Amino acid sequence: MMKVALLPVVSTSDEAARSLCGEDGAERVYYPMISDVFLSTVEGRTDYSVIPIENTIEGSVNLHMDWLLHEVDLPIQAEWIYPSRQQLIGHRGELCGEDGEPEYGRIVRVLSHPVAMAQCHSFLRANLQHAEWEHVSSTAEAVKIVSENPGKGWAAIGLTLAAAHYGLDVIRPGVTDHDNNYTRFLLVGREPFELRESPVRKTSILVTLPEDFPGALHQVLSAFAWRRINLARIESRPTKKRLGTYHFVIDIEMALDTVLLPAALQEIEAIGCQVRVLGSYPSFGSTAPELAQAAAESRA
Repeated sequence: MMKVALLPVVSTSDEAARSLCGEDGAERVYYPMISDVFLSTVEGRTDYSVIPIENTIEGSVNLHMDWLLHEVDLPIQAEWIYPSRQQLIGHRGELCGEDGEPEYGRIVRVLSHPVAMAQCHSFLRANLQHAEWEHVSSTAEAVKIVSENPGKGWAAIGLTLAAAHYGLDVIRPGVTDHDNNYTRFLLVGREPFELRESPVRKTSILVTLPEDFPGALHQVLSAFAWRRINLARIESRPTKKRLGTYHFVIDIEMALDTVLLPAALQEIEAIGCQVRVLGSYPSFGSTAPELAQAAAESRA
């Protein structure tokens, strides 16, 4: 059975991994930090790493993107979209009144991962502006810390699964600011992902422009445009070599072995660009019906 490295048990990464692989399709190995997740696969202790890479509200997760681009060389083997539904979690008897409704004035500290906290910013500003906001390594870690510190007026933003796991209560469900909040995950590793199939395939590349070629980015985009190759996303990332110099991460809605794409990449290289293929991979759960089908398959 394949081994998958991911952030802690009952984190969003844990739920997302279960949605892709099913409950028994992979052995899940949990780590506290994203660096540990990546290095586990680099060093051969696991076959794949599960990486949350982009969110509807916050955009790219910069730290995770930088690890993928600069610290490791692990090809992308799959991507999938998973809904992010955050709850306010704590000890009900401590944080709620006799009617069972939350009394926010009792909360003195709220903990969560910075991305999850940003997803709930409007709720926090409206109800918990008086409290201390503390960032931790994952939503699961936040819930765990609160479970270990009863009587202090602490609460966490995390998942219902985490609340049940650590014996806490959902004080206020659905505190995410937007209902259409989804996170894009990548599965990275050295071997192709074969547990599930998808008719949708993508290719991701990293393009570094020549420094002495005005209009190079325009020519890069033109190489795709005149071939009618659709780009799902383009993002600039610092090269970390000199201020004002950037790579461009481009997600292409086409498999690498399609006739048109290799020619487009050759054209880009011909004008002096460096092209690094980050992966050509199946894509799952890009639409609501696909998400529902993926969830049903993972429960089957």
